[in-house]
Amino acid sequence: MPAPAVRYTSPDEDSARWLGFAFRDGDIVISTRSKTGTTWVQMICALLIFGTPELPAPLAELSPWLDHLVAPQDEVFAQLAAQRHRRFIKTHTPLDGLPADPRVTYIVTARHPLDMAVSLYYQGDNIDRVKLAELTGQDPPSGPARPRRTVHDWLLDWIAADDDPVEWPDSLPGVLRHIGQAWSRRDEPNVLLVHYADLLAGLEGQMRWLAARLGLTVPGPAWPALVRAATFEGMRGHANDLVPTAGLFRSNAAFFRRGSSGEGREVLSEEELTSYAERVAVLAPAAMLAWLHR
Repeated sequence: MPAPAVRYTSPDEDSARWLGFAFRDGDIVISTRSKTGTTWVQMICALLIFGTPELPAPLAELSPWLDHLVAPQDEVFAQLAAQRHRRFIKTHTPLDGLPADPRVTYIVTARHPLDMAVSLYYQGDNIDRVKLAELTGQDPPSGPARPRRTVHDWLLDWIAADDDPVEWPDSLPGVLRHIGQAWSRRDEPNVLLVHYADLLAGLEGQMRWLAARLGLTVPGPAWPALVRAATFEGMRGHANDLVPTAGLFRSNAAFFRRGSSGEGREVLSEEELTSYAERVAVLAPAAMLAWLHR
C-alpha cells in the first residue's frame, strides 16, 4: 500500500495516525474540509448502512474521526477493530495524506468556498477553546479574548491570504487543493466527489447515487424515513447524537447553524466577488471552479 505523500498536522490533528491503521475490504473514508458537509455525509452513510433512522450509537462512535487527537490512537483503533458493520471513517485529511488502498472508497465533499468560510467563521464562536485544549493536552488559552473582526472583514482576509495549503488546509488555497485532488481522480471507481449543493437540491437522488456507488441495498419502504432523517431539520433535531466531539461545542444545536448555500456571496459586494473570482482563477482549473461554484 503506497504511503501518503504528505503529513498534515495541527494542534488537534495528525494524519500520521493513518500509517498504522489496518484497512478492511469495503471501508469508506470520508475526506472533507471543515464545514463542507462532513457530518451530513457521515449521517447519510450511517443511514444507508444500518437501513434505519434509529442508529445504534452516537454518530461519532459509529464513524470515528481517526486522526483527531482528542482520543488516543490505540483507543480509536480498538474501537474500529471491534466494529462489525461496514466501517465509515471521518477525516479532514486530503487524499495525498491518506494511504491509497484499492479496497477503500474515498468520499470527498465540496462546498462553495465562500459558504464554507462563513460557516467556519461562525463555528469559531461555538468552539469551547478551554475544552479543546483539555481534550488535546494543550495549555488552555490565557488572557482576555480579543474582539473578533466582522465576518465581512474576516472573509476578505481569508480570500486574500496566500497561506501554505499544507500548513493551513482550511485556507482558500488549502480548500481548493483538497477538492482539486479529488477532482483530478474523479474518474477512479473508488473516489466519489459529493457537492453540498447537490445534497441540498436533491437529497434523495444523491443518497440513492451513493448507495449504488457503495454497493448498498436499501429496501424501498425504508427510503422516506431515511431521507427525512438526513434532512438538515432532521439532523438538527438529533444534534446531541450527531455532533463530532462530545463537549467541544458550546451548543450542539448551533453546530447545525444554517445548512444552506449563498451566504458567502451575500456578505460581499459585486466588486469583492469579482476579486474573489480573479483570485480563485489562478488557484484551480476553470472546469473544477465552474462545477464548484454552480
